[in-house]
Amino acid sequence: MKTSLHHVFALVVRRFEDALHSFYVSEVIKGASLAASRLKIDLLVHVTEKKVHVDWLNSPTLNLEYVDGILFADIDCDVKTLKKVLDKKIPCLVMNNYLKDPINCISIDNKNAAVEAVEYLINLGHTKIATISGDLSTQAGKDRLEGYKVALTQNKIPINLNYIRTGNFLRTPAHQAAETLLSLTDRPTAIFAASDIMALEAISVAGKKNIKVPEQLSVIGFDDNPILSYSALGLTTVRQPITEMGRLAVENLYQIVNKKAKQVPIKVLLPTKLIKRESCKEVKK
Repeated sequence: MKTSLHHVFALVVRRFEDALHSFYVSEVIKGASLAASRLKIDLLVHVTEKKVHVDWLNSPTLNLEYVDGILFADIDCDVKTLKKVLDKKIPCLVMNNYLKDPINCISIDNKNAAVEAVEYLINLGHTKIATISGDLSTQAGKDRLEGYKVALTQNKIPINLNYIRTGNFLRTPAHQAAETLLSLTDRPTAIFAASDIMALEAISVAGKKNIKVPEQLSVIGFDDNPILSYSALGLTTVRQPITEMGRLAVENLYQIVNKKAKQVPIKVLLPTKLIKRESCKEVKK
């Protein structure tokens, strides 16, 4: 039972490989912690299974007796279980998903970010553009793949299914995806990876195959991960405001809990910025 005079918020994070060391999770926690500290909120991190969300309903922690509100770092598109949580009358806010339902949410504009990234490659003269998609059980993964397809379609470039591989936002699957793409007879001249970690794996595979980046292969990532500072080659990437999303999530849930929100449900879609560096080059005619 709550004994603190402060509000208590639970931050639900899904379990996956190196979850608490991932750029996304660490940035969300950073932003949420900064806001929580300023607003005198105790923040509890609750790690849940990736696909089985029954603990959202039966965990003693995720109960109004113990917490004032719940922040979901992601819901893996599981709106059905989320609605059961809402039925318990616990104030909730979902990050990394933009939902049409009357549910509080704050997300990144992943689809348009992907469109902009792929159109940048198209403007450089690339038509053989592949993608290494993220985890397609997440809205972010789906939207970035959709943005890739939209950009090609809008520019009348046929979608080549051989150029679409899944990396799940992880190193090993991304490495395997890049191996497949760069072993094709008609290999791509550019790769849009749905995360910087996966983009770096593509560059690594290209190096082993003596494919020069950016002379023979242009690569774009997504995140603007600090790990890029250790890369010998500046990676063109999409900068997304994850820390800002975590901060806004706490601030908005605080307003909801204290019945000060001007309008509910709260829905925010945050813009991104394409950061152009050395990993992309114009195609030689």
